[in-house]
Amino acid sequence: MDFVSTGGAPKAIGPYSQGIIAGGFVFTAGQVALDPRTGDVVPGGITEQTERVMQNLTAILQAAGSALDQVVKTTVFLSDMADFAAMNEVYARAFGEHRPARSTVAVGALPKGVRVEIDAVATTTASGGPRREK
Repeated sequence: MDFVSTGGAPKAIGPYSQGIIAGGFVFTAGQVALDPRTGDVVPGGITEQTERVMQNLTAILQAAGSALDQVVKTTVFLSDMADFAAMNEVYARAFGEHRPARSTVAVGALPKGVRVEIDAVATTTASGGPRREK
């Protein structure tokens, strides 16, 4: 297993990694709407939060030698299913014509009171040691 770390996404705030490369895949940690520069939740609603989440996922995938068009599966966690349509619009725009498998679930609460969290599994050709951005 290789560990992925990038300044383009929020630092792990617990005993986990931003991503792990194993068996030709990268598995990302769930990403929430934290600005990686400040560690604060981005201002705005579900649209702004989903945009930030997708930017964080993109940064981790890039650091792992992957990209959104290599994602095979995502899991979306929403604190309110009423946000589904707005989240889905941003999500569809980010993925373009690529359509990974997806599960979407409603949860009681998310870290720091955010409205959305997304994790991803993607293919990668990266190998050989930790991926740490300087």
